[in-house]
Amino acid sequence: MLRWLTERRRRHLLEAPLSPAWRELIEQRTPSFEILDAGERTRLAELVQVFVAEKRWEACGGLELTDEIRVTIAAMACVMLLGRDHDLFRDVASILVYPTAVKLPSAGVFVRNTPRRAVHAGTTSGVRLPDGPIVLAWDAVLDDATTLTDGANIVVHVLAHAIDTLDGIEDGTPPLPRAARAAWTSAMQSAFDAQREHASGFLREQAADSPAEYFAVAAESFFERPRQLASALPDVYDVLRAFFALDLAPRAGLEGAPYRS
Repeated sequence: MLRWLTERRRRHLLEAPLSPAWRELIEQRTPSFEILDAGERTRLAELVQVFVAEKRWEACGGLELTDEIRVTIAAMACVMLLGRDHDLFRDVASILVYPTAVKLPSAGVFVRNTPRRAVHAGTTSGVRLPDGPIVLAWDAVLDDATTLTDGANIVVHVLAHAIDTLDGIEDGTPPLPRAARAAWTSAMQSAFDAQREHASGFLREQAADSPAEYFAVAAESFFERPRQLASALPDVYDVLRAFFALDLAPRAGLEGAPYRS
């Protein structure tokens, strides 16, 4: 019954036409938008409408929450749902947006366990809090929104962490059937080990912090530089393609130049 009511509410939401301003923001702020087909672009717009309506938004640090902020974040997020559905973000109920990087008050609010088992807390531009909400800095989001093919996207990164923890543990492996989990573990662990061993590679250095960080950083490149990721790390691309049910690498475009602002 609850599922039926949710779908009914969503159908009602989608009866309202998308405003030209929202459509323009989606076109300009979505990773890989230029290589999506017409059906995917229509679905993306619908996903954004539902995402904006269903999440609880909170402006923090004196920020004024606007449609530009909500739609930009939603567009970056919802490209991750094109081959899936809203259930992938079921544990993300609230989105807290600050004007710039925020200093978190204590290690009890956010900790990251690195392979050296060190604990870090402090200033961040994007993080998933332990109880579910995500925190984003608008200036970092906007910067990523104007260079959507550089492999850096704080919204995708943070939401990858949220997906990772759907099974109750942040270990770099989202919930998967047994066979898919075996393929994922083989591909990701080998790539993570290589990243740590060589201390550099196609993905930026943060990917070597932990398997969870490797997944999040790889997800950024999957949506922003799919062809380059498939060429540099084909096994990683393949498991991400299977998980997100989206194959962007064979499509034309996205040569790595900054996206239009």
